[in-house]
Parts: sequence; C-alpha cells; structure tokens
Amino acid sequence: MNEDRSILTDEQWQRVRDLLPGKRSDRGRTAANNRLFLEAIVWLARTGCPWRDLPPHFGTWNSVYIRFARWCEKGVWEKIFEVLSVGGDFKLVMIDSTVVRAHQHASGAQKKKVLKRLGVLAVA
Repeated sequence: MNEDRSILTDEQWQRVRDLLPGKRSDRGRTAANNRLFLEAIVWLARTGCPWRDLPPHFGTWNSVYIRFARWCEKGVWEKIFEVLSVGGDFKLVMIDSTVVRAHQHASGAQKKKVLKRLGVLAVA
C-alpha cells in the first residue's frame, strides 16, 4: 500500500504502535505488519463492508478477522481507543442518520391491535 494514501497518520501510528502485540520486544511470534492490519480494521469500520469484502492488499479476510478477535480478547482495542481519544478534537461530531435505525416501537408507538370476531371468521 502506498504510504501517501495510508489511513492512519504517522502521528497516530506513533502513539499506538508500542501498545500492539507482536512487536520485536514481545515474546513469541513477531507480527508481520501491525500498521497494515490496523489500517485494515479502520478501513472496515469506515466502510461498513463485511469481512469477506476486505481488499486483498490488507491480507486474507479470515486471517485479519482471527487476529481482530484475538486482540478483542486481550483488550488491545480498548487501549488503542484510550490513547487515540486523548486530545481528540470533538468540536464537530456527526452521525450519519442513514445508519442509525430504530424499530418503530422504540419511540413509544403503540402496536396496532387487530381484533377479529370469531363470528366473522366462521362466515368467511
């Protein structure tokens, strides 16, 4: 992937890279490319695409998913969010209403009650 078109800025990457498992100083296997993996997850979150639609330059979707699930179990994502949210500029936060959905009864609307008389059913 071209570094000029990366999803994470270099500043964001510098803030989180030491929190990620699989760095050279960790015991066990060294991660192939933590930055590319993190960018794959951010890309999925931004687009809302299913795992299987992950572009091939990020790696196979199943490998990315398995690694994502392992990081969830270890609490890595919470650490990343804590670090990246410090000093965030939240003056303008927008929610796209096309993805915010609620069932009609969530707003307190009454359910439609249909009463049928037994006599009407017997005639029909």
